[in-house]
Amino acid sequence: MSKKADKSAEKAKGEEKGKKKKKGGDGVSGAVVPSVANHPRARYQVRRAKGWGGIAGFVIAGYLSYKAGVPTFDVGVRALVAGIVGYMLAWMCAVTVWRHLVLAELRVALERSEQTTDPDLIPARAQKSAGDPAPAQAAAAAGS
Repeated sequence: MSKKADKSAEKAKGEEKGKKKKKGGDGVSGAVVPSVANHPRARYQVRRAKGWGGIAGFVIAGYLSYKAGVPTFDVGVRALVAGIVGYMLAWMCAVTVWRHLVLAELRVALERSEQTTDPDLIPARAQKSAGDPAPAQAAAAAGS
């Protein structure tokens, strides 16, 4: 056999070994999981927060270091480190906030789906349709 054939045979053996089943893989594989990364508004806002956090950390640390009389190289290093820290802090805060918002939106959607599907949600009309003549008579008496 040639070297090329030997390599392809070894590669095939490696692929067979790599095809082991994962534990707990019995669940639905194509299901959409609610997460911050799957939410369109959250993804955009987290991206913006990370950018602004990094810029703010960079500018604030650079300004304060410059005003303190730190050498130029150290100003740059401090500003870069503060920018990275600001980026990470903004990311952490934005993801935490949006995690709560996504869960709240899911709760609201679940509550709306569990409500009755009565399209006429005006209370006065609902009372008329219930067969209660008292509100209609009270309205007629008040008008005279």
